[in-house]
Amino acid sequence: MTRTLFATRLYEADLGDAALLGDLAHSIRTLASDDEAGIRWSREHRYAGYTSYASLNDLPKRDPAFTELAKLLTRHASAFARELGWDRKPRLDSLWANLLKSGGQHSGHIHPHSIVSGTFYVAAPAGSGAIRFEDPRLPLMMAAPTHPDTFVTVEPRPGLLLMWESWLRHEVLPGTAKGERLSISFNFA
Repeated sequence: MTRTLFATRLYEADLGDAALLGDLAHSIRTLASDDEAGIRWSREHRYAGYTSYASLNDLPKRDPAFTELAKLLTRHASAFARELGWDRKPRLDSLWANLLKSGGQHSGHIHPHSIVSGTFYVAAPAGSGAIRFEDPRLPLMMAAPTHPDTFVTVEPRPGLLLMWESWLRHEVLPGTAKGERLSISFNFA
């Protein structure tokens, strides 16, 4: 007999509301041209585009589109927490906008001090950098042969919501799209 232990779950939902996507795209592009602190941080950290990660921590209070998204994310995070068997409701802790240019990437990382993290794709032209998740057992495998699912890649598309437990290592692969990939990343505590 064989049984599976300690499965890693990835929550996926389609929030393809065209009006919300349009409002969020406009807001992200406006932030990318007006948020001087974010522009400076992105340049100093060689981020290929713009992120509000280190500059704005109140987007749901600033912009009605982000307010609406925060409500949707909270509902989905609660559903994910129930699927995980958790007895408490996650609380949105942080949310930031990303505009990634062609060729841009984000190296492998986790989200410490959070329980659920995720990304919502607002615009993702063909060839946008995919997100790749790493098998959490990888550092412990030593001499084990490579498994076909050591890395799982998900192609972004507008309206796609992904959520995972924050300890799951992930990265954004370099994109080849001619346009910009717009996304909103977030953490729940």
